[in-house]
Amino acid sequence: MPIAFTEIQETIRMVEMEHLDIRTVTMGISLRDCADQDFEKVKENVYQKVTSYAKDLQKTASQVATEYGVPIINKRIAISPAADLLGNATKEQAVELAKTLDKAAQTLDVDFIGGYSALVHKGISKGEQILLDALPEALSQTERVCASISVATTRTGINMDAVKRMGNIIHQTAELTKDNNSIGCAKLVVFCNPVEDNPFMAGAFHGAGEGEAVLSVGVSGPGVVLNALRRYPDADLGEISDVIKKTAFKITRAGELIGRVVADRLNVPFGIMDLSLAPTNAMNDSVAEILEEIGLERVGTHGTIAALALMNDAVKKGGAMASSYVGGLSGAFIPVSEDNGMIRGIEDGALNLSKLEAMTCVCSVGLDMIALEGKASPETLAAIIADEAAIGMINKKTTAVRVIPVIGKEEGDTVEFGGLLGRAPIIGVNPFSSDKLIHRGGRIPAPLQSLIN
Repeated sequence: MPIAFTEIQETIRMVEMEHLDIRTVTMGISLRDCADQDFEKVKENVYQKVTSYAKDLQKTASQVATEYGVPIINKRIAISPAADLLGNATKEQAVELAKTLDKAAQTLDVDFIGGYSALVHKGISKGEQILLDALPEALSQTERVCASISVATTRTGINMDAVKRMGNIIHQTAELTKDNNSIGCAKLVVFCNPVEDNPFMAGAFHGAGEGEAVLSVGVSGPGVVLNALRRYPDADLGEISDVIKKTAFKITRAGELIGRVVADRLNVPFGIMDLSLAPTNAMNDSVAEILEEIGLERVGTHGTIAALALMNDAVKKGGAMASSYVGGLSGAFIPVSEDNGMIRGIEDGALNLSKLEAMTCVCSVGLDMIALEGKASPETLAAIIADEAAIGMINKKTTAVRVIPVIGKEEGDTVEFGGLLGRAPIIGVNPFSSDKLIHRGGRIPAPLQSLIN
């Protein structure tokens, strides 16, 4: 695909002045052939395969970033769900597997390794049960391991027994990492309708439909979109959509070029381009500020969902025209701790947990990096998960929950996570109980729209 000189000039401007970056290149690796009756052999197989396939990931991505002048912020690995290797394991062995993955990530100097995962949206197998038992300890005793659990899909409904379990696991993980602002919970995502080719953490895993290894790219450009909109202060909403669409096209073209070069040099297939606008705490690199530029005084006020729907749709349309390999989540992340505009909306009283839930009906993910008061009960956490799962199930879309009940913190406090994870104001939860709903257990049946065959 030829790149015009004017596109090169635009890309240089986007990188130098508007925070364009490749948020992540993520290598997916299948570990299905690492199973063995001897668990010591399993750990050895996993370590050897991960470090063999990804041995040049960090070096190659850094070289390409330097050569092309486009920053690649994170280098990551996603493995096939670890629960598949744990059928005959003990809880202690499952924790040891997490430590093995952490050691591999440290050896390779990658930022995160995702896929300490289980898909339990219809039932829980032996290996999945072991992984769930081990999750709090695994997340508290490792630094770079990320976990994700699927508890619902449109085709199967919501496994409320798994939802209840996840409320307890998040609470336990918060307690075990309370000396570090309950940071373990930042590495855990609970999904409805998870995708198999998501390059973003903490929810990435290498799905059953993928090959032995693949390289996928997550590109980010809220700053580019924001600056583009500022050049059209009097445009109507149709024109605003067109500006975002054209900008997303340019961002995607640049991202796919870089991703294909990295994949080619690593001798693995190129997977997908994830179009998601992923914010950072850098100035003018905020999804919330895009919504405010569209016309909101503060994100969270009336009209927020309409503006978010417009933006999300335009990003997808522009990206789909630029690449034939769009995948992952593709849309917009609205992580509170990583977006200065979202933080400001909460601090100013314009944005709350209920509005964030409503926004997930039209964005690409869900409740992301939200710090909750530490007294939130396991049942309340489970009920929050159930609400998000219901939104995803009914709307046939991916939704997710990554919340952090920060032990010892109350509504109105602020917590510093550091690095890419940023900072967040503590949000309160509804004081009324959902305990009876959660303790009923069972499954919420799949909706009528699941019958699509």
